[in-house]
Amino acid sequence: MKTNTKEPKAPESKPGPKPAAKGDLKSLPMPEVEKKLDSSPDGLSQAEAKRRLAQYGPNEIAEQKTNLFLKFLSYFWGPIPWMIEAAVILSGVVGHWMDFFIVLLLLVSNAVVGFWEEHQAGNAIDALKARLAIKAKVKRDGKWINPKAAELVPGDVIRLRLGDIVPADARLLEGDPVEVDQSALTGESLPVTCKPGGAVFSGSIIRVGEIDAMVYGTGTNTYFGKTAELVSEAHTVSHFQRAVMKIGDYLIVLALVLVSVIILVGLFRGEPMLFATPPQDPVLLFALILTVAAIPVAMPTVLSVTMAVGARLLAKKEAIVTRLAAIEELAGVDVLCADKTGTLTQNQLTLGDAFTVQGIPADQVILDGALASRAEDKDPIDLAVIAGLKNDQALKDYQVVHFLPFDPVHKRTEATVKTADGKQFKVTKGAPQVILAMSTNLSEVKPAAEKAVKEFARRGFRSLGVARSDQEGKWQFVGVLSLFDPPREDAKSTVASAAQMGVKIKMVTGDQIAIAQEMSRTLGLGTNVLDAISLHDVNGHETAQAAESIDRADGFAQVFPADKYHIVEVLQQRGHIVGMTGDGVNDAPALKKADCGIAVSGATDAARAAASIVLLAPGLSVIIDAIKESRKIFQRMNSYAIYRIAETLRVLFLMTLAILIFRFYPVTAVMIVMIAVLNDGAILSIAYDNVHYKDKPEAWNMRLVLAISTVLGVIGVVAAFGLFYLGEMVFKLDRQLIQTLMYLKLSVAGHLTIFLTRTRGPFWSIAPAPILWIAVLGTQIIATLIAVFGCGLMEPLGWKWAGFVWVYALAWALVNDRIKLIAYRVFDPQKAPLLAKKTKQPVDLTPQIAARAYDLYQQRVHGESQADQDWLEAERETRGKPLLK
Repeated sequence: MKTNTKEPKAPESKPGPKPAAKGDLKSLPMPEVEKKLDSSPDGLSQAEAKRRLAQYGPNEIAEQKTNLFLKFLSYFWGPIPWMIEAAVILSGVVGHWMDFFIVLLLLVSNAVVGFWEEHQAGNAIDALKARLAIKAKVKRDGKWINPKAAELVPGDVIRLRLGDIVPADARLLEGDPVEVDQSALTGESLPVTCKPGGAVFSGSIIRVGEIDAMVYGTGTNTYFGKTAELVSEAHTVSHFQRAVMKIGDYLIVLALVLVSVIILVGLFRGEPMLFATPPQDPVLLFALILTVAAIPVAMPTVLSVTMAVGARLLAKKEAIVTRLAAIEELAGVDVLCADKTGTLTQNQLTLGDAFTVQGIPADQVILDGALASRAEDKDPIDLAVIAGLKNDQALKDYQVVHFLPFDPVHKRTEATVKTADGKQFKVTKGAPQVILAMSTNLSEVKPAAEKAVKEFARRGFRSLGVARSDQEGKWQFVGVLSLFDPPREDAKSTVASAAQMGVKIKMVTGDQIAIAQEMSRTLGLGTNVLDAISLHDVNGHETAQAAESIDRADGFAQVFPADKYHIVEVLQQRGHIVGMTGDGVNDAPALKKADCGIAVSGATDAARAAASIVLLAPGLSVIIDAIKESRKIFQRMNSYAIYRIAETLRVLFLMTLAILIFRFYPVTAVMIVMIAVLNDGAILSIAYDNVHYKDKPEAWNMRLVLAISTVLGVIGVVAAFGLFYLGEMVFKLDRQLIQTLMYLKLSVAGHLTIFLTRTRGPFWSIAPAPILWIAVLGTQIIATLIAVFGCGLMEPLGWKWAGFVWVYALAWALVNDRIKLIAYRVFDPQKAPLLAKKTKQPVDLTPQIAARAYDLYQQRVHGESQADQDWLEAERETRGKPLLK
């Protein structure tokens, strides 16, 4: 099959284009533009493009990079650093030089750790952005290639297709008009129709049509001076982050109130405010350092590190996070609206039987369908139809003089074809109902054609209507082609595995309802598939009954892009956290509307730009894996929140009560700083901890977090006063030695708390990651050595008393773990009461069977077609277990 363009010939390498103002190139007649750019519709040679790239630079806007030194200095500016700096200055003023250097160490270490971890997190996000770089279809040396858009140069000829983000300012060449969405650049919501010779600008989106264009402006020389960004700013604040920040505000207020009490009591008792004889600390200095230690200084860093580490883990699962907040949203998804094609199916279409009318041979129908296809677009349907030709040379006798690509509104392709003897005719293929409606022989063929379509649908086949123009130019329906897209090997088990995780998958497809029902039944989704036409009334408003139907549906058929947005909106109104997959330009509104928009593998640039997650591998299993990983990340953040609140409450209440009741400072200012430095340094490793994801969507439960952390904090205070009683009343130790006892106890018990908060069950139910227990063990060895030898910071404790503190702290940790389990039972009773009468109920084992089948599938080499055997084997294994509970 030939096209109407002559054989491309790349121009020889010549000197670069003459400089011209942007306005000139935007409005000059095309022949003059080509002359100034020293180019033609045949494009450039690779050598010339390489030379121009060196001359003009990459087609990108250089990001404004923050000076690293200034970025580092920013960690010394802000309310919390100011308080630490005030403590440093006050220590120097009153001559407490040990306090001075230790607090200074706290200030510098917080800045260094925060700067480094934030820098690493930023590098991780930059690496993810690089994987989402836009590519362009460019003609070089007479061939179409797909380099990165950053490699475009003035004079390049590019092809713009439906859903593409325009990669550079360009002038349209010969072809049909296209509709361009410039809303991201101008704010204009309606697409603009651009005709050949017109200008399109970097960052706009092709909504309808396909055309070639010649680049005239790149990088900073584009009309708007800004390319469209695929990835949102990495520092988007999520609901979870806002909740944790609220916890931080709460702790700061609590610390300020209790510290104010300590200061007022000190004033009332006549204690020295600014100057005191060592080892006693001035009240103001002690209060300032206590406030600094109580405030969760490391919280922003822990948040950033955990999210960035999570993003890298998701990337290993072939799921790229375009904004970190999406991790939290993905963890909470309970309804996932999944595209059938490519997500639930293999997207490997094969041509089946052909239905013909009026005695037309099946080979002729296939040929007409192939003429209405274009192989170079790599469209799966086009490739399947062309592959169905018995003679691969059949297209050589025809020349396509004009081709109209598929778009989701008109739902068909069309080609104008010239035969070897010079005659012209048109062919079209697309949705059967669309092709039938435009055919003049509709009344003659409609009953038989619709029957054929229903029969194909009953067998799970998609149908393509084919029509050809007659001598008078009128469309004649010639037949129906059937296409089969088999389900993915892992789809059935993955669907059931998702159900076990509390995620309801609803299939969304543009296919007919019979095809959708057959596929839905095959995958175990159910057969309650709704026709999208019935979702709302003529005014676009759904009734309460329709909303209920959408909520209960297993899938949706004959869906247009606008219907996806409507489905997401209704499900959100009914309280669901909705994930939506999409790949086309018209899916962008639904992807933005969804709580977590997911652009599937092979999605258009526009869909990827709108999505929160971009998949690099096909199939549903990668989404489920991403949900599991995001729930693990959520668990790590939850563990940190409980730990941080419990520790702050423990330190603040212990200090306040000891000073008010016993007129005794349990630890010195230096000790407080040492605890803060060691604890904050080790807690960063929680970002890498081992956790188990929940089999239900995650939701931030502030009441439960505060309840559990308060219980652990109060019990910690009780344990601390118990040690004080033993040291003071039983062992008759002096107060300075008791302070060292209390320091080591607070340090050891504090880090043992993280092993309690990281699990809902007993602390041994999930083994901690090596990096976590090594970090904790390392910091506590340091804390113990300081306590044993004093190091000029405190009264030396000796190995005997250090061992006693370790035994005491470990014993209380075991007690606290039991109390934690009781607290969970009281504040979040998920299981039946202990004395409740158990009734035997039949168990639905489908999710367990599915999970086991999925494990068996993953153990095999991907591609082995043993899904049914895996399911049967899993069923035999599972049903061998007791069926009643």
